[in-house]
Amino acid sequence: MIPTTSRCGTRRRELVALALGGLLAPAAMAAPDKTAQDKAARPLVDVWKSPDCGCCKDWVRHLEAHGFQVRVHDEGNQEARVRLGMPQRYGSCHTAKVGDYTLEGHVPAREVLRLLKEKPAGMVGLAVPAMPVGSPGMDGPEYKGRKDPYDVLLVQRDGGATVFQSYR
Repeated sequence: MIPTTSRCGTRRRELVALALGGLLAPAAMAAPDKTAQDKAARPLVDVWKSPDCGCCKDWVRHLEAHGFQVRVHDEGNQEARVRLGMPQRYGSCHTAKVGDYTLEGHVPAREVLRLLKEKPAGMVGLAVPAMPVGSPGMDGPEYKGRKDPYDVLLVQRDGGATVFQSYR
């Protein structure tokens, strides 16, 4: 007799397969956990921000909408900025870490993906200093479609920076 009760559906399928003489292929016995696979394939971004900052929450939603996993730390970003090596002059309202890089401010997801693809050596990461209106997270209805020009900066370990991408 084939046991019909099991705490695990996978174990039950294995028992049924054994009873049938191995007629079922292993792939047919256990479907892969696609959600776990998808999650593992998405880059993880750790974000340090104030718990009350609405534009930071909007930036997090922007990253999630573009396929990133985001883990939020509602404890402010001053200490994170120092710990991750981002110079204060590039400061904004939130600091993040993705892979080996630091992100400061309202960096578009498109540029984060480009950074992870190109992997420039010797760089701290990307920064959008201050909080330019029209950047991701600073583009809500309260800004009435206004878009200020801004640059995404590629910040070097020595504190210098070059323009990684301009938004005009």
